[in-house]
Amino acid sequence: RASPPLAALSQVLRLERSRRTAVVFPLQKLERYLAPGTDTVRFRLFQPGMAVLQRAEALFRSDRGHPIDYVSSAVRMDHAPPPALPEVCFVGRSNVGKSSLIRALFSLAPEVEVRVSKTPGHTKKMNFFKVGKYFTLVDMPGYGYRAPQDFVEMVEAYLQERHNLKRTFLLVDGVVGLQKTDHIAVEMLEEFGIPYVMVLTKIDRASRGVLLKNVLEIQEFVNESTQGCFPQLFLVSSVEFSGVHLLRCFVAHVTGNLPTVEAS
Repeated sequence: RASPPLAALSQVLRLERSRRTAVVFPLQKLERYLAPGTDTVRFRLFQPGMAVLQRAEALFRSDRGHPIDYVSSAVRMDHAPPPALPEVCFVGRSNVGKSSLIRALFSLAPEVEVRVSKTPGHTKKMNFFKVGKYFTLVDMPGYGYRAPQDFVEMVEAYLQERHNLKRTFLLVDGVVGLQKTDHIAVEMLEEFGIPYVMVLTKIDRASRGVLLKNVLEIQEFVNESTQGCFPQLFLVSSVEFSGVHLLRCFVAHVTGNLPTVEAS
């Protein structure tokens, strides 16, 4: 199966400059529409150069010496694979586009099967994907609509017991912004002291006005009401690959697979 257009940085680099910036750094594309004097420091806290982005991309490109594999699924922690590698997990409401985003992240390893369901709430288990000898990525069940009955027990146990967990990626729908169930997830992460980052999905479906409103509201919420959330939002479109390259780089960074000085 061939990789989709713009899945690789080499394809993005062929675009003209403003389009290229919009794909790699979608948050920065919004800056020109902000009121003069708006603080945009938190738009650029993680702004790696092209060489670092390419090094991160190499981790997501499988080959014979660097396999990327689905490892196993688990409904309870005693079924989870051993916590041998640094780990990141992706959580979010059902139908937030979690599996689609993970499939986009792994698009340069087309043999990796990430099931994307048309039915919200399809992911009923924790699904573990191993990226060579570097890190593990975990797709968690969706919360809210049609969440598995034992969702809370499963996720709470995972967050509290998984000592190799480096960062939780909390996915929020870029069209509708933070919902009541997202606030519950934030409270859980804050209570357990879990470092996390918010990712706005489906930005290709949101009008610029709606996206800007949601970005500013969520950044204000993160600034005023959270302790453990990384202050920069990540904006992604699994369809257009906006923000996917930067998110790959942040995953590589938080799992200790990039020199910190270059990625900060």
